[in-house]
Parts: sequence; structure tokens; C-alpha cells
Amino acid sequence: MISHSETLKYNYYVHWKAMNNLLKILSQFAMISNHIKIELMKMVVQKNLSKGELLLEQGNICKHIYILEHGLARGFYYKDTKDITSWFAFESDILTSLYSFVSQKPSFENIEILENSIVYGISYKQLQELYQKYPEFNMIGRLITEKYYIGLEERILSMQYQTAKERYKKLLENNPQLLQRASLGHIASYIGVSQETLSRIRTKI
Repeated sequence: MISHSETLKYNYYVHWKAMNNLLKILSQFAMISNHIKIELMKMVVQKNLSKGELLLEQGNICKHIYILEHGLARGFYYKDTKDITSWFAFESDILTSLYSFVSQKPSFENIEILENSIVYGISYKQLQELYQKYPEFNMIGRLITEKYYIGLEERILSMQYQTAKERYKKLLENNPQLLQRASLGHIASYIGVSQETLSRIRTKI
């Protein structure tokens, strides 16, 4: 039988390992002081999510921002009852509805977990506290936001100026494993075509 002290040690080890993984991801944006690391240790929550789970539903306020350590997710919305994929999130990507998170207004999109995933989350309130207490942490927040919006603008430009075939090829170039990880229906809606049209595009590549 496992003792209470052994359980506490194991839980601490799991949390410590999770935090190390998170800090590696955040350190790609800027250096993190030990003070901030300690604060993050207290605030950040690790979640193990199952395939098919909705992390956020349309109409709800997004109260957390997450980083995806392991797994796959997508953002989607409904248009005339159709399910439209607006983005995919891979390992180390930001996982949130940024409009809803920043404005604290209801989200226009849903976030669905496509594979069993591990995410690290921090609440809007906690993030604001970190920004106020540690001005240097604003740099990381700004760079993360910039990365999110660069991806969003690239997505908008591709929809305006690229053909569906070009969008599909670029998607596979950037994420060649996506065909094995996401459904053709999700990929088709992401590039803005029907599944039948996507099948025709694939035969020509």
C-alpha cells in the first residue's frame, strides 16, 4: 500500500516535471526569472484531456489560456449548421479563443480536443496578476499574442489569395503528419472546400 507521504512525493514530481516542460516552451519567447517560475508553479494547472472533449463551447467566456504540450486540437464554429474548422493546434501551440480571453466576452468558436492531450492553463485573473507584479513577464505575453495573431493573419491571407490546392499543399508542408491525425472532413473545412473536392485535389498532388 502506498503511503500518504509517497503519494505527495509522486504528485510533486509529476507537477515539477510538468512545470519543467512548460518552462521550456515559455523560454522560447524570453528568459524567465526564478521569481516568476515560483509564481507559475503556484498558478499553472495541468489538464489531461480526452479525444472528443470540448475545452471551450461557443457562447461561453474563455477564462483560461493554455499551451498544448502533447496532442492535437482544433477551433471550429458553425455556419448554417455546418461545422467549419478555423485552426489546428499542435504541440507547443497556444490553445485559446484569444478574442474571448482578452475581452472576457462570449466566444464565437469552440475548441475540440482531437487526440488525448496534455495542456497547461492559467486563468485570465492570474495572468493579469503576473503582468502587474512582474512587468518583464509582459514580454512573454506580448510575444505569445504576436505569434497567435501572425498565424491568424497568415490564415486570412491564405483564404484570400491562395487556391484550395495551394492551401492544402502548404498545410501538409507545415504539418505533414496532419493526414494521420485529423479527419479529412476537418481538413476540407479548414481549406474551405467540400470533402469531395479535397479528394479530387489529393489525387492531383
